[in-house]
Amino acid sequence: MLELGGVPWQANAMNSDFTLALVGAGNMGGAMLGGWLAEGLAPERITVVDPSPPPAMAELISQTSIRHAGEAIADFAPDVMVLAVKPQIMGAVLPTIAPMMGSQTVAVSVAAGTTIAALEAGLGGGTGGEAPAVVRAMPNTPALVRRGITAACPNRFVTARQREIVDGLLRAVGKVAWVEDEGLIDAVTAVSGSGPAYVFHLAECMAQAGVAAGLPAELAMELARETVSGAGELMVRSSETPAKLRENVTSPNGTTAAALSVLMGEDAMAKLIARAIAAAKMRSEELSG
Repeated sequence: MLELGGVPWQANAMNSDFTLALVGAGNMGGAMLGGWLAEGLAPERITVVDPSPPPAMAELISQTSIRHAGEAIADFAPDVMVLAVKPQIMGAVLPTIAPMMGSQTVAVSVAAGTTIAALEAGLGGGTGGEAPAVVRAMPNTPALVRRGITAACPNRFVTARQREIVDGLLRAVGKVAWVEDEGLIDAVTAVSGSGPAYVFHLAECMAQAGVAAGLPAELAMELARETVSGAGELMVRSSETPAKLRENVTSPNGTTAAALSVLMGEDAMAKLIARAIAAAKMRSEELSG
């Protein structure tokens, strides 16, 4: 079951009384932090745990009341702990931050391939000794411009209040879709997690084809970028389906129809995309172990 939007978003959700620890201050962690601050989360309620934050993050910390620590802080159990470290080091990081898991803490992982079971096992030795409340989330890189979409799956220990707070934090960088079946996360990863790369490659291919058709390289790239960006924005704003929007652009026997006869002939593009997403899903399953 998929629920778009999850918990109804309240404009003052960031003003509710909770503390937050961000573990990992790389691109995704930095994007999320920027969204939280823009939505009004008070800097003094944020702690960044990262031994070597990037220069931009270090500067932000120095200019605000955000607390910084190079490692887990003793006797500190935040209400929310967002894990934004790289997937390949998550296994090593979990035991080091487990002491920060209090009885009221919910952990939110945005790392691909780390299952709820792995998070529970790695964080289970928290200060309260209880089974940890965990949310496994899969955002995508448009979160960097607050246009992402994140699928989130809670474990059975996440309370309604925790889910509401997590929903607000994730929504600060885009839309949120809650799934109750963790088995869907691998497919989510293949479609939206990896999906921006497919779109970027489409723009690459369009620009290269434009050059082959005689356009200057700079112009071809500008046309491809703006066409992909504009079409995406139109699709988001329109109530029409992508299929209907495609039909609206396609005049009988026109230039678009000629191009689509190649892309859609024998389901060429549909089959290629299906193969690509199946490969990504399989790899996500392998990473999840």
